[in-house]
Amino acid sequence: MYHRYHVAIYQNIYRLTKDAAATEDLVQETFITVWQKRDRIVTGRSLAGWLFVISYHLSVNYLKRKLVELKAAHTHTLTIAHIETVDDYDRQMALLDAAILKLSPQKRRVFTLCKLRGKTYQQAANELNISNHSVKEYLSGAMKAVREYTVSHPEYIIALPLLQSLLIF
Repeated sequence: MYHRYHVAIYQNIYRLTKDAAATEDLVQETFITVWQKRDRIVTGRSLAGWLFVISYHLSVNYLKRKLVELKAAHTHTLTIAHIETVDDYDRQMALLDAAILKLSPQKRRVFTLCKLRGKTYQQAANELNISNHSVKEYLSGAMKAVREYTVSHPEYIIALPLLQSLLIF
């Protein structure tokens, strides 16, 4: 089973993680999980499908842990030392404000609620009287637009610390 599926599972996991070492670990975890749950294997059902579902869930859990670690590390290191002067902070805020002003009104409201005010999707959805899915879609579009706007401006390097703290999700 390992020889038959490990390459395809590796490729699938790597597409998600973009990290060779983590991918190798997750491939091993996938086969360990299959071994531990071998009594649940149903003949006639797709073993490959089960392997891919397991590997997908392990990959998503890995990415979630990595994101939490990144956010924690970034929050810890994002101190006033990163903002050399009041002018740098003002330029960062001006760049962010300009990027936000380029958004459609609904994306701007969702971005402001979720990223600047720290509201959850559910809280934003209730406040704006839209679905959670709509909040997610608007926020995704807003994040992409803000990233593109900031990267296209030379001041981007100055604004990097502030923008990174807002644009990680």
